[in-house]
Amino acid sequence: MRRRGDEVLEVTVGYAAGLGGSGVAYAALSAGEGREVVRLPFRIVRRGVLMERVAAYAALVTVARALWKRGVTRARFVMSDRRFVEDVTSRSDVPESLVLPYVRLRCALNAFQHVEIGIGATDELMQRAGAEVALNVAA
Repeated sequence: MRRRGDEVLEVTVGYAAGLGGSGVAYAALSAGEGREVVRLPFRIVRRGVLMERVAAYAALVTVARALWKRGVTRARFVMSDRRFVEDVTSRSDVPESLVLPYVRLRCALNAFQHVEIGIGATDELMQRAGAEVALNVAA
C-alpha cells in the first residue's frame, strides 16, 4: 500500500478472543484509494468480567505495534466499542484491572507522531474475528 509520509492511515480494527486467551485482530488499512486487511494474533491472560475490554486493549496494542514496525507514524484507529474509546481518549481513571493494558496501549500509541482513536463501524472485521475464534474453539 502506497501512501505519502504526511498522510494519516485510517485503520479499522475488529477483534475477538476466546476463553483460553487466544485472540485475533483484523485491521483494514486505508490510505488514498488502497485498502489492505491484515490479520494479527494476540493473547490475553486476564479473564472475567472485563475480558472484552482487555481484548480490545490487546488488539489495539498488537495492531499499533505492527503498524509501527511497517513505518507508519500517523494513524487514525476506528473501534466499535464506545466505552473502550472513551477509556483511552479521556483522562478519566480506568478500573484497576485495566491499568496495565492501558499503560501498554499508551506506550504503543506514544510511538506515533500523530494518533487518533474514534468510534465507527467495524462489523465486518468483528464478525470475521469472532468466526475465526469460534472455529478455533470448536477445533
